[in-house]
Amino acid sequence: MDIRSLQLYLHLCDSLNFSRTAEQMHMSPSTLSRALQRLEQQVGSSLMERDNRSVALTRAGREFQQFARETVEQWQELKGRLDPRAQLKGKLNLYCSVTAAYSHLPNLLDKFRQEQPQVEINLITGDAANAVTEVQQGRADIAIAARPDNLPNSLFFSAIDTVPLHLSVPVVPCHARALLQQKPIPWEQLPFIVPDHGPARRRCDAWFRQMGIRPTIYAQASGHEAITSMVALGCGISILPSAVLDNSPVRDRIELLDSPVPIEPFVLGCCCKKQRTDDGIISAFFNIIT
Repeated sequence: MDIRSLQLYLHLCDSLNFSRTAEQMHMSPSTLSRALQRLEQQVGSSLMERDNRSVALTRAGREFQQFARETVEQWQELKGRLDPRAQLKGKLNLYCSVTAAYSHLPNLLDKFRQEQPQVEINLITGDAANAVTEVQQGRADIAIAARPDNLPNSLFFSAIDTVPLHLSVPVVPCHARALLQQKPIPWEQLPFIVPDHGPARRRCDAWFRQMGIRPTIYAQASGHEAITSMVALGCGISILPSAVLDNSPVRDRIELLDSPVPIEPFVLGCCCKKQRTDDGIISAFFNIIT
């Protein structure tokens, strides 16, 4: 039994997916299966129940997970004491939106890379609304996300910024622009472009309730970047984060409209599974935030 085998096992406990762990740990699924079989032979008990559809820890597997975690942590602490210059090695899977990759990630990674130059960064970009799910399902170690209204108990969240949201309208002549010229503005007739899910959609729905309107939804889209482009093209209006607008190549085709009611900003931060906060690489990343 060696440290590498324990690290493989811990990753598999988080992902519960042989293909995903094998890919992220740079090996074939068959090699990973053999590594698990060797551990089970050494422990003398089955650690995981697995079939073609699912993987689950056995009772012995959960006990061994705790042992493996403590052993790896103690090994990393010992290495740090024996050689203060020792650098962490491994891979960190980071998830964020394309905008966050421009607006917030560079500053975080600059600091992290200075302290841990041997850690490989695997950046995954996608819809910001999916960030928490990516962590929960083990596809990402850390995600940059807007804090959910109800943060799952299984997640750790550390704030890095507050991001205002703005009522955003097209500059180009269009149906929405014509309606905005009316006094009073016929809010229920305006075409709205909204996110299809996530914290941003909940902000939109809260704004509609505050306004007391039943909105005309022109389109639902995934990702603020796509919504920004649709607003810039004159398809409708939307509520968008300032970070997205500031980094958008079509920013000059959008203007901000004073909202009749306040819009709650996003608390932006980094999140990971609570059970992994003591992992050496993840802990080092959060240390640069705090």
